[in-house]
Amino acid sequence: MQTKINTAQEAFIYWKAISIEERIAMVEELKKVLHQNREQYAAMITKEMGKPITQSLAEVDKCGVLCEYYCQNAATLLQTKHIQTEGHENFVTYEPLGVLLGVMPWNFPFWQVFRFAIPSIIAGNVVMVKHASNVPESAESIEALFIESGFPIGIYQNLHLSSDKVADVIAHPEIKGVSLTGSEAAGSSVAAQAGKHLKKSLLELGGSNAFIVCEDADLDKAVASAVNARMQNTGQSCIAAKRFLIQQNIFDDFTEKYKESISQLVCGDPMLPETQIGPLARVDLAIELEKQVEQSVAMGAKIVLGGKRKDAFYEPTLLTNVTTEMPVFKEETFGPVAALIPFKDLTEAIEISNQSEFGLGVSIFTEDIDTLRSHISKFEEGAVFINTMVKSDPRLPFGGVKKSGYGRELSEEGIKEFVNIKTVVIHKS
Repeated sequence: MQTKINTAQEAFIYWKAISIEERIAMVEELKKVLHQNREQYAAMITKEMGKPITQSLAEVDKCGVLCEYYCQNAATLLQTKHIQTEGHENFVTYEPLGVLLGVMPWNFPFWQVFRFAIPSIIAGNVVMVKHASNVPESAESIEALFIESGFPIGIYQNLHLSSDKVADVIAHPEIKGVSLTGSEAAGSSVAAQAGKHLKKSLLELGGSNAFIVCEDADLDKAVASAVNARMQNTGQSCIAAKRFLIQQNIFDDFTEKYKESISQLVCGDPMLPETQIGPLARVDLAIELEKQVEQSVAMGAKIVLGGKRKDAFYEPTLLTNVTTEMPVFKEETFGPVAALIPFKDLTEAIEISNQSEFGLGVSIFTEDIDTLRSHISKFEEGAVFINTMVKSDPRLPFGGVKKSGYGRELSEEGIKEFVNIKTVVIHKS
């Protein structure tokens, strides 16, 4: 480990000294190699964690879109900012911190790494990544991709270590910051270690997004979006919609249409292009999801569709009669399970939506956008999406509040998370 950290620090000394244009040129080359090997990378993702192959291809392509965004915009986002005061000259520079540690999850094994690594590296940092243990080939392939693209050794390194060794890496004096995407427990542990050693940290944790459908919404559009919002990546996404709040007058119609749409999803071999729902990434994850549903049913929830598990495969499942005390409401359900809950009016919908320890994002479907605008500030979320599902976009900052974490990835905010924002004031003598 010491050798790898030494390599990273030596690489940083070189990397921070070259121009941002040179860094961008290397990322542009990486984007080309990524595209050339997209089928290979996608097949690897599907093989390791079960994502349907068409979605794995989309994940790889999205990494290319992120590279393109920062290649086009990073120089502008990081340019020196001049500020007029009574001083003769005042400006702010954005300088890299040094060696960063990324602790990354398995559900989007390329995308999660890219959205941390690419802006950090273009800003002049170097990164070391401790990837999830169940996606080792993806982890190795990303490091190989950087090397094949011409990056100097040490700019990006994959770490082979267990989770209990992460604290030792954070404690190392050459590590200047840590970004984690993962569970609440992992985030709490990493934040504690980063705080102990006064290191910058960013946490992107779980979510239990509400998906609110008002009675004036375009119901067919809302249902179509609801299917994708919950079932994408077989429901294994922090930003997936998990709690569906439907206004009373349309609750039965929505439930029937949603049930019909979900029942038509193609389940099976994730390597087949027609497959929309594959197995969960591990059997233990399916067992945990099964327990959450069973406990909720024991408390009075009703299974409208699905509810059965076979090994790592869990059927797309819809639940009604859900209360706020049930696991499918209180906890994050990481799989294809949707909890449907009626509400009377928008005030109650906001109250139910906020009755969560998480705060990553919320979707609201309504034709009365003008009225909704005045309520946006009432949602305790990192993102509010109106008449569309919550999703990440390189052009927009991404992150949550409450137990969904802190800090922002993507866009201008993301590339400035791990830089020294340096104020310079010059007075004539």
